[in-house]
Amino acid sequence: MNQEPTISYRRQFVILLALIGVFTVIASFSLIMLARMNLNVSMTLVPELLNKSENVNLARWLNTLATFLMFFMPAILFARILSRKPLDYLGFNRLMSGKQIGIVVILTLAAMITSGALGDLNQRIPLPATWMAKARAMEDAYRSTMMSMAMMKNFKEYLLVLLVVATAPAIFEEVLFRGTFQQLFIGWTKNAWIGIFITSIVFSAIHISYFGFLPRLALGMVLGFIFYYGKNIWLNILLHFLNNALIVTGIYQDIKHGQSIEKAMDENMPIWWIGLFGIAGLLLLFRLFKKETRKVLATQSLVATDENSIEQ
Repeated sequence: MNQEPTISYRRQFVILLALIGVFTVIASFSLIMLARMNLNVSMTLVPELLNKSENVNLARWLNTLATFLMFFMPAILFARILSRKPLDYLGFNRLMSGKQIGIVVILTLAAMITSGALGDLNQRIPLPATWMAKARAMEDAYRSTMMSMAMMKNFKEYLLVLLVVATAPAIFEEVLFRGTFQQLFIGWTKNAWIGIFITSIVFSAIHISYFGFLPRLALGMVLGFIFYYGKNIWLNILLHFLNNALIVTGIYQDIKHGQSIEKAMDENMPIWWIGLFGIAGLLLLFRLFKKETRKVLATQSLVATDENSIEQ
């Protein structure tokens, strides 16, 4: 990051936004056409029918395809423009340690505690009446979509939701936000904290949920520092997946025990947990993670040196 790139960060930003715009159009068109073909209805009826329970699996697969096109494809093409090794640029690094993975698993729990507490705080932030009404309307639309996606009647549907709600977003979102946006913003601002913070704001805002903004901002910061220190997108994907999977599993268990999905999705933790367990745990775990990562990166450097010696 010390050398100026061949393509300026301003132009990189424009290129990335252009790619996202193009693939968003492609995704929207593809989703509507595929839904129309499967449902055999006019395009105007597609949004209404996709929200019906009998079409939920189709909606899940189409949403996964749309996310792949809007997030993953722009990131891959952007990385290819900037590097001859796009996967390396995005952080697909095979070298990691078991201790790193263990720390990331525990970091997931600490991040969820912090995010849950921040969700409680987010609910308490006052807004002008007109803004609150708009925020509530956006939240109701978001929750309606998520409740439809997360409704699980049996174990088979639970596994499907794990795939489309936990696994796919973990891969596609991390590749775009940490693999491209974060690297771009850190290079542009010349400051890791600012770059990670800006990326986390964009990451949270893209979910269009005011009452979930602070929790996702905190999760984005945790994911951002994992990528910044770990240099390995797989560790990010792991934490993101575990976060989503634990939420999906909790909802599935609540539904199995007769609890409504509305109540299952509306659980936050007391605010005081932030200071007592969340932030304190995150700080300690990141110290351990940084220490372990230095060892892994040192090993990686030695391996690269040995490979160069063999080639020569």
